[in-house]
Amino acid sequence: MQHLVAPSMLSADFLNLGEAIEMVNKSEADWFHLDVMDGMFVPNISYGLPIIKSMAQKAEKPLDAHLMIKYPERYFEDFHDLGVEYLTVHYEACTHLHRSIQKIHDLGMKAGVALNPHSHISLLEDVITNVDMVLIMSVNPGFGGQKFIERSYTKVTKLREMIKRNNANTLIQLDGGVTLDNASSLVAAGVDVLVAGSTVFKAENPQQVIKMLKDA
Repeated sequence: MQHLVAPSMLSADFLNLGEAIEMVNKSEADWFHLDVMDGMFVPNISYGLPIIKSMAQKAEKPLDAHLMIKYPERYFEDFHDLGVEYLTVHYEACTHLHRSIQKIHDLGMKAGVALNPHSHISLLEDVITNVDMVLIMSVNPGFGGQKFIERSYTKVTKLREMIKRNNANTLIQLDGGVTLDNASSLVAAGVDVLVAGSTVFKAENPQQVIKMLKDA
């Protein structure tokens, strides 16, 4: 399948959020990527359920929520009710990861697991056939606009090998430092879903950048 592009709404201009959503609707982007931060798991606070509810009413493409929060299981039902299709939790934030994956599936959503830069791919060996997507963080979570961690290429390659070894159908998503310069290399390494924030929303022509990321 062709790789997907998911603009990160964290980098959008929140004074003109409606216009940003409409731009993504009209673009060749595949998903809306929603970064949810609680100021505890990561040193930043983003937006919560009321903002996402408003975004969902205008969004015409699937919602892909990335929960950078402690005790994410408290909010699974809420994200389901908002119409989220892909719900990703952090390995580092879940005491009972398998149970969390099961709960997300029971609610009818696709389950993703995110790994921080320091976390090894091998941690997912026992759940790789249960998850729909793995999110490789190629920057430290919490803030946009950070420099890409080059070691991420190796993690993507190892994850792709694990997926093949286990005959899994898991998507590989990558978030952090994605640019027009490295997008094609990331896709070649095995990334299925490119998350791009600053690269898209700080561009003079965001729709054109999204198209270029799709063509990478």
